[in-house]
Amino acid sequence: MKLPVYLDHSATTPMDPKVLEAMLPYFLENFGNASSRSHVYGWTAEEAVDIAREQVADLIGAHATEIVFTSGATEAVNLAIKGTFENYAEKGNHIITCVTEHRAVLDCCEWIERNGGKVTYLPVDEAGLIDLDALENAVTAETILISILYANNEIGVIQPVVDISQIARKHNVLFFTDATQAAGKVPIDVEEDGIDILSLSAHKLYGPKGIGALYVRRKNPKVSISSQIHGGGHEKNMRSGTLNVPGIVGFGKACELCLENLSQENEALTKLRDQLERELLKIDGTKINGSIKNRLPHITNIAFEKVNGDNLLLEICKEVAVSRGSACSSVTSKPSHVLNAMKISDELALSSFRFSLGRFTTLSEIEYSYSTLSEIVEKHRNIVKLSVVKI
Repeated sequence: MKLPVYLDHSATTPMDPKVLEAMLPYFLENFGNASSRSHVYGWTAEEAVDIAREQVADLIGAHATEIVFTSGATEAVNLAIKGTFENYAEKGNHIITCVTEHRAVLDCCEWIERNGGKVTYLPVDEAGLIDLDALENAVTAETILISILYANNEIGVIQPVVDISQIARKHNVLFFTDATQAAGKVPIDVEEDGIDILSLSAHKLYGPKGIGALYVRRKNPKVSISSQIHGGGHEKNMRSGTLNVPGIVGFGKACELCLENLSQENEALTKLRDQLERELLKIDGTKINGSIKNRLPHITNIAFEKVNGDNLLLEICKEVAVSRGSACSSVTSKPSHVLNAMKISDELALSSFRFSLGRFTTLSEIEYSYSTLSEIVEKHRNIVKLSVVKI
């Protein structure tokens, strides 16, 4: 068993060997530019992109023409929010989102506010869920977009997507969801779910880094988005730039593998996560943060009371790779904005850790993790007790 055990799949996943195998020819012999339509090198690359576009679309129940390739989910989020804000400016300038969104969404919303737009930030309850009545009450005549995460990246809680989409349709408002954590982990169907715009990323589902996609609905309603990167009119004039053919091929293969194994992986990950939770909850003063009813199969966020979170993390990381929240926010020792929004104290938020499992996680790794963590937590609690006695 390789140490530390990797339980941070929400930050990134290891590439599936089958994905790498699919990509390799497009670095070497099939190196053409997919926009070079005057010779076989370009045709070969374009065909590979077309196949991958179908594979990505199939994962979320979309049509291939509705897939726009980007450099990742962050760019896709920026394109979705800023592109909608600019394109529908004549209708209104109001966007509704949630306080527990990923920083990519929140930073885009702050940009909108700086550029004359209005943003409503919905609170969440102690389970991490929004209130649907509050959402509907927030809609105004100026509202053009509702942006709510499909599933939270820190606690794994799945929002009531279908209910949200119904509210959006009722008021003729577009619904965008960042499904980066959910895609490939739970079934997603943009038609059944009523989603108008959706972002996802390859490296969260065993594909390569540096490639993502944005789903943009083509009818009922037809969604139009203003491009944020100009220069060549690639991707139906929504995202210019030479296509990353090897990355796109890998993305497509990764989506294909996820779709093929979705139910089996969901079941396997749920069992492993539940066993990890059962054992960790045997430690006094531990609790699960967020709803346990409607959530992703591979994420659990657990709080450890009466320990110093910084010291605990320093020792845990030698044995088990976990995080205290989003990888994008790991450079700061501030408490998670997600946990704070759920009325969790700063002290407890700083001693809460996200455990995220993956396709290649084994039972022995889970057993090692909870056994080791139990010892480390007990050791640090004794240190805290001794320091209190000395004082």
